[in-house]
Amino acid sequence: MLSIGEVAQHMETLLEPVAARLAHEAGWVRRRSKLTGPRFVQTLVLGWLRAPQASLEALCQTAASLGVAISPQGLDQRFGRAAADYLKGVLDAAVEAVLATEPVAIPLLSRFTAVTIEDSSTVVLPPSLAELWAGCGSAQGPRSAAALKLQVRLDLCTGQLTGPCLADGRAADQRSGVPVAALPAGGLRIADLGYFSLETMGTLSEREVYWLSRLQAQTAVFDAAGARLVLVDWLERHRTQPVDEPVCLGSGQRLPARLLAVPVPQAVADARRRKLREALRNQGRTVSKERLALAGWTLLVTNAPGELISVAEALVLYRVRWQIELLFKLWKQHGRIDEWRSAKPWRILCELYAKLVALVLQHWCLLVGCWAVPNRSWVKAAETIRAHAPVLASALAGLLPLTAALEQLARTLAAGCRLNRRRAHPNTIQYLFEPGLAEPWLTAA
Repeated sequence: MLSIGEVAQHMETLLEPVAARLAHEAGWVRRRSKLTGPRFVQTLVLGWLRAPQASLEALCQTAASLGVAISPQGLDQRFGRAAADYLKGVLDAAVEAVLATEPVAIPLLSRFTAVTIEDSSTVVLPPSLAELWAGCGSAQGPRSAAALKLQVRLDLCTGQLTGPCLADGRAADQRSGVPVAALPAGGLRIADLGYFSLETMGTLSEREVYWLSRLQAQTAVFDAAGARLVLVDWLERHRTQPVDEPVCLGSGQRLPARLLAVPVPQAVADARRRKLREALRNQGRTVSKERLALAGWTLLVTNAPGELISVAEALVLYRVRWQIELLFKLWKQHGRIDEWRSAKPWRILCELYAKLVALVLQHWCLLVGCWAVPNRSWVKAAETIRAHAPVLASALAGLLPLTAALEQLARTLAAGCRLNRRRAHPNTIQYLFEPGLAEPWLTAA
C-alpha cells in the first residue's frame, strides 16, 4: 500500500534536489539569487494549485510563505524560454514517478489485474508557439496553429496515473498515445475509437491483455464460418435481443473477438444521427445509410471471454471510460490548465507546465487520502487539496514535516469527499457495484 511517507519522499525529491538539478540543466540559473530553482518551481506549482487564476501578486505571496521576497515585476522577468524548458523538465520528472496504491475494493474491477482507461485532451496555445507544439493549422482558424495534446492513462484499480505525456496537437492518438507495452497480463484496456487499432489489439491479445472498445464502422467483420457480415442486415435479425457472438475483425488480421450489440432507444439513435450528419457536413461529406442504421446500436468488441464479463457488465465497464473525461474536465474547469492571465507566450507555457505538475501532485495526494473510498468525489477532493496548498508550502519552507502536512490532508480527505447516491440517474460507481442496473439497457429498444 502506498504510504504517506512515500508520497512525501517523492514530493520532496521532485521539488528539491530534482528541481535544483534541472534548473542548471535548463540554463535557468544564471546567478545567485534568493529565488532558487526549487523555490521558483514551488512558488508556481503551489501558487497555481491553491488558486489556478492567481495573479503575479498572489504568486509572490506564495513565494513569501516559502521564505522568498520578490516583487511581481521581478517574478515576471523570470519567465522565458529557459523557464519553460525548466518547468517541462520538472513535469517530465513528475510523470516518471508513477505512484499506485492498493486496488480499490470493487468486485467487477477486481476480476482484472488492472483496468486502464486512456484518452487525450488538447490545449490551444498562442500561434507563436507553433514551432514547438504544432496544432492543426489554419483549417480550424489561426488560434489552432499551435496546440498541445495531453495523453493520459489511468488505472481504475490502483489509481496509477501515466502521463500527462505531451504531443503536438495535430498528432493522432494511435501514434502519440501512451505505449501499451507496460500493460499487465490479465489487465483490461478501455479506449475510445481514436485508439482503435487491430494491430494494437492483436499485440495485447498475444500478451494476454484484455481490451474493450467500440467497433469502428469501417472494420470488416466475419462470422465464425469466415463469411463477411453485412452488419445492418445481420443485426436486424437480432433486433429483439442483445447480440453476443464470436467474430473475427479485419480482412487481413482476422482478429478473434466477441461482438456485443445492444439496440439503443430511439431518442439516443436520433441524437447520434444528428451528430454524425453535423460532423460530416462540416467536412463536406454525407453520411451513408449504413452508418445511420448502425447508429441505432451500441457496438462493442472485446477479447474478454463471456465467463469473465457479460454483455451488461461490458456496457458498465465501457461506461467507466468517461471517468477520464471527468479527469480532463477537472483539470480544465477547476485546474484551469487552458486559461492564463498573460498574453506572453513563454509565460503562458510556464503556467501550463506548472499547473500540470500541480495536478500530478494533486493526484498523489488523492491516492493516499481517499482512493480507497470507491464513491470518492474528484471535485470535492480537488477543492480540499487546493485549500491545503498553503500547509504544503509551510512544510516545504521547513515549518513542519511534510509527512505531517500530508497526514492532515489525508485525514481531511477521508472525512468527506463522497459522491451522493442517485436514484433517477445512478452514477458510475453505482453501476460498478450493481451491474444489474444496466439490464434495462439490454431491452431499451
